[in-house]
Amino acid sequence: MSARTDTEASTNAQTTGVTPATLKATLFQKLEATHVDIEDISGGCGSAFNAVVVSPIFVKKASLARHRLVNSALKTEIAAIHAWTPKCYTPEEWEKKG
Repeated sequence: MSARTDTEASTNAQTTGVTPATLKATLFQKLEATHVDIEDISGGCGSAFNAVVVSPIFVKKASLARHRLVNSALKTEIAAIHAWTPKCYTPEEWEKKG
């Protein structure tokens, strides 16, 4: 359910502690990411996110292994939100997407 007001959205983010900024910081730190985009698709309540994560750690790893690495890095955060959809790329793959 989306927040009905900006105040409600802010309260929800404070309660869970999960914001696009906290997700981004954790991914940069734990996965040595070179690029991270986080999109709040919950209407502002902070319960659903799409993400693009680019990391050299993903080289020679299948899609499932990449997702497991991301989900492991964000285990606590993912437990506090409703939906999480990461797209994981190596730096070379990301460059080709341009």
